Amino acid sequence: MANHLIKQLKKRNMEAIYCTTAQQAIEKIKEMIPTGASVTWGGSMTLRDMGLTRALHEAGCYQLFDRDLAKSPEEAQEIYRKAFSADFYLSSANALSEDGVIVNIDGNGNRVAAITFGPKHVIFVISLQKVAHNVEAALARARGTAAPINAARFDINTPCKIDGICHNCNSPQSICNHIHLLRNSKLGRISVILLAEEYGY
Repeated sequence: MANHLIKQLKKRNMEAIYCTTAQQAIEKIKEMIPTGASVTWGGSMTLRDMGLTRALHEAGCYQLFDRDLAKSPEEAQEIYRKAFSADFYLSSANALSEDGVIVNIDGNGNRVAAITFGPKHVIFVISLQKVAHNVEAALARARGTAAPINAARFDINTPCKIDGICHNCNSPQSICNHIHLLRNSKLGRISVILLAEEYGY
């Protein structure tokens, strides 16, 4: 599966590699990011749970914009905006189709906006449990699996938080406001690390 996905992603002008462990992925990412580079990330639990954000702080050689350290909502918003001028933006994905389309959904849109435009480089870390047969199945996974879990994590008032099922709602607190399909990239901007270990939702 990983070899197939690497071929499909390369057809879409994205570099891709396979790592069997989180530690291997962390070391690879540290190799990809030069000393002194500015780095930031979105709200990905994959990146946090695998220890990547901690490892970047411990490295002490990068300029990090970490919204988790914001002391106020206003400061967090400033960090969101700094993402657009960062050298590297790190993200996971809600789903990945077998033919290489990366699917993400957002409530605020800051993550999908940065993936689309701004940062010089984007690095995805995507566990293989997020692979879906096609784009339709990937969208279904993003909305029917990832969104309800995130709604519960953020403790927001949406129908999916209650029963774990997507209702295609128009709730004011919906986290499915922005649906992003990354089907192609400019050469050299986007890299994908496929991870055997399961992280994220």
